[in-house]
Amino acid sequence: MKYLPINPHLFIHNRKRFTKELKPNSLALFNSNDIMPTNADGTMGFVQNSDLFYLSGIDQEESILLLYPDAVSKAMREILFLRETNERIAVWEGRKLTLEEAKKVSGIEEVRWLSEFNSVFRQLMLQCKRVYLNSNEHYRAEIQVESRDSRFTKWCMSQYPIHRYERSAPIMQKLRAIKQKEEVELIKHACDITEKGFRRILKMIKPGIREYEIEAELSHEFIRNRSRGFAYSPIIASGIDSCVLHYVANNKLCQKGDILLLDVAAEYANYASDLTRTVPVSGRYSKRQKEVYNAVLRVFKGARNHLVKGNTFEKYNAAIGKMMEEEMIRLRLLKASDIKKQNPKAPLYKKYFMHGTSHFMGLDVHDVGSMQIPFEAGMVFTCEPGIYIAEERLGVRIENDILITEKGNVDLMPHIPIEAEEIEDLMNVKY
Repeated sequence: MKYLPINPHLFIHNRKRFTKELKPNSLALFNSNDIMPTNADGTMGFVQNSDLFYLSGIDQEESILLLYPDAVSKAMREILFLRETNERIAVWEGRKLTLEEAKKVSGIEEVRWLSEFNSVFRQLMLQCKRVYLNSNEHYRAEIQVESRDSRFTKWCMSQYPIHRYERSAPIMQKLRAIKQKEEVELIKHACDITEKGFRRILKMIKPGIREYEIEAELSHEFIRNRSRGFAYSPIIASGIDSCVLHYVANNKLCQKGDILLLDVAAEYANYASDLTRTVPVSGRYSKRQKEVYNAVLRVFKGARNHLVKGNTFEKYNAAIGKMMEEEMIRLRLLKASDIKKQNPKAPLYKKYFMHGTSHFMGLDVHDVGSMQIPFEAGMVFTCEPGIYIAEERLGVRIENDILITEKGNVDLMPHIPIEAEEIEDLMNVKY
């Protein structure tokens, strides 16, 4: 891995928090993600299962974590199973973790080769009463590819049909939503890498540059700072495509007078950051561009004030809706008289601001967490209002990452330029 070692205390603590949530005499099991194929004998880059990483720190394929806190034998209460390496694997793929190295990374004393799994698992299944199985239950997930966890669930339930089965996902959503101190530091580090990338590209954006050239510069800066790269598919959208929420082609020429929407951020040690800025290709915003930019910025600042402990998504989104209506009236996009007559279930501002303002962020850029519970200290959210005026070829979004604390909130990207004048000044510095 490119990132520096993480103190195993984080993973030890996370396992203790998880096992406290289990019912008596329960066993829980987590699988690594698969390495996904492309064509012929090609493969995609490996990305670890977030739940397995959260509980173990293991960033390697074909790994299994078994937790059985009520096991009679102390050695059987935490077991990590790894793919056994050999000389051929070392030559063709590179060296894998040794048993001792895995102990050091995870803080788990009992580490075995994967070849022992079936016999150990059978022994423990004869003792336990319940089994917690893992699955992807993110509210936005559209699952079309069967995961290693899904295959294991089918196998386990067919082999042991009369055990009682439980879901790990609700527990993981509850735990992962509240970031530990070490996690916040990793997210902040990802944010700091993102800042370096953003400042780098401000120097080079000008008419005639292609969107993919900007993507290349960001990738360079992220990787040279120990990131795997982008935390998500980068959006580098100039002109009319600034109004396309998930534009990822990044292949156009940036034209004089265009706006350029940049939704780009780095990951670090599997933790995400998430940034959006909207900058003028020519180095100066037009009057209308600055007018819309500052309207979005006012909503951003107002929205951040509502990201506090005890608030709810329902109240939060309602407050942002009111701010958007006021700004869109100022921008001559909506009329106050029409707003008074609108259907409350289909507010008019949605024509120009059609997405949510915030989502959970952590190991996944759209991290797990319940949208129904009040905000709590330790939660990390994005704050990303936007206004998209397709008829004007003008889309503006501004986004930072916000940590909720007992006393308010903390912007994890406090030094990344956000004011229109500051961005203009940096784009026009002569070197």
